[in-house]
Amino acid sequence: MDDRLFRRAMGKFATGVTVITTEVNEEVHGMTANAFMSVSLDPKLVLISIDKRARMLEKIEQANTFAVNILAEDQKQYSQIFAGQEKGEVSFARLNDMPILDGALVNLTCNVYDKHEAGDHYLFLGEVTELVVKDGDPLLFFSGQYNELPKEKSKN
Repeated sequence: MDDRLFRRAMGKFATGVTVITTEVNEEVHGMTANAFMSVSLDPKLVLISIDKRARMLEKIEQANTFAVNILAEDQKQYSQIFAGQEKGEVSFARLNDMPILDGALVNLTCNVYDKHEAGDHYLFLGEVTELVVKDGDPLLFFSGQYNELPKEKSKN
């Protein structure tokens, strides 16, 4: 099967959108990712997948920490900025002395727990050290497009 067909098939799985952030030598780095999942409750582990060609790979290896920001539906611009699709200024809040995006549905800070090579990516397991959860609706990604949850129709 060709790469394009495989990518199209994987795009049929609706996901949330995250921005992964880290900091090296007081410089913040980030990337958009939808390859994120929870792994374990004890210990509390999450997984992110980073392409071997991504600049972020070296930054996470250097810092040995990262944060996961699960984006709210009104944060599409953050996704586009960190995917390199749009230019824009971003200011960061701090959680557990790590850079996070304010207004995200969830902010998790993690220490790298383990790393595994998987084809053209590395999988990083992160042990969650702190988290913040907010109410709201997620930014979704499906078939190569951003989506939102349908709004309830008012019953009049």
